[in-house]
Amino acid sequence: MSPADGGTTILAPVGPVGRHELTILLDSLAVMLAIVIPTIAAIFIFAWRYRASNTRARYLPDWSYSGRLELVTWSIPSLIVLFLSGLIWTGSHEIDPARPLGANVTPLEVQVVSLDWKWLFLYPEQRVALVNELVIPAGRPVHLSLTSASVMNSFFVPRLGGMIAVMNGMVTQLHLQADAVGEYAGFSTQFSGDGFADMHFATKVLAPGEFDRWGRETADSSNSVLERARFLELQKQSRNVRPEAWRLGDPNLFQAIVHHEIPAGPGPTEGPTTVRPR
Repeated sequence: MSPADGGTTILAPVGPVGRHELTILLDSLAVMLAIVIPTIAAIFIFAWRYRASNTRARYLPDWSYSGRLELVTWSIPSLIVLFLSGLIWTGSHEIDPARPLGANVTPLEVQVVSLDWKWLFLYPEQRVALVNELVIPAGRPVHLSLTSASVMNSFFVPRLGGMIAVMNGMVTQLHLQADAVGEYAGFSTQFSGDGFADMHFATKVLAPGEFDRWGRETADSSNSVLERARFLELQKQSRNVRPEAWRLGDPNLFQAIVHHEIPAGPGPTEGPTTVRPR
């Protein structure tokens, strides 16, 4: 799979967070196979050696306990738990979502708002707002501040890593970075009502110079301005929303959503459904 492929597999990461998560996944698999493979091999060895036709196998009908066997039986799973705990401990600190990725690089600030059923991305520096489209520069860390203007949801770009929950009235932090120019799929991973299946977005990674030009041109060419009144219209439930760009007119819009200066959306409402109990 090429770096610019838009697939959703976590096995082809294009950023440091995704690569680290893949390393943890493979290391955990290797540790678990260290006990699975010998166990499967022992099953076949015992079945062959102690088959009924093998008269040379030792038969001990009165055997009931072996200290050495107990030591082996308990030490192996204990070591597995120890190794897995070490991987989880180090990994959870090294890729802490709130931990910046580069100390010498100023990250791009992006504010993310989960709506019914779409994603809103705010760029306070570029004064740009996007729906169902995330645009970031390649090779530069991105600091995402995430909240929900409705029910709890979950944000995920598989090839960048870092799936994280977004909640109403709260802000979660996530640091990501894409190292290859391309377009990658992003979506919600938590059911949030009838339009959940349509709640996906494209993550476009541009070259640094191209991203700067995109930011200037989008802010200058957008005839529509995203103010609080326009946000209230956007907040209404909708499905299959096409990507759209606005000039961000209210730089404090994200804080107003978090602090409930703008009322939260109703969330999934009761309505007709095609699912019927048997």
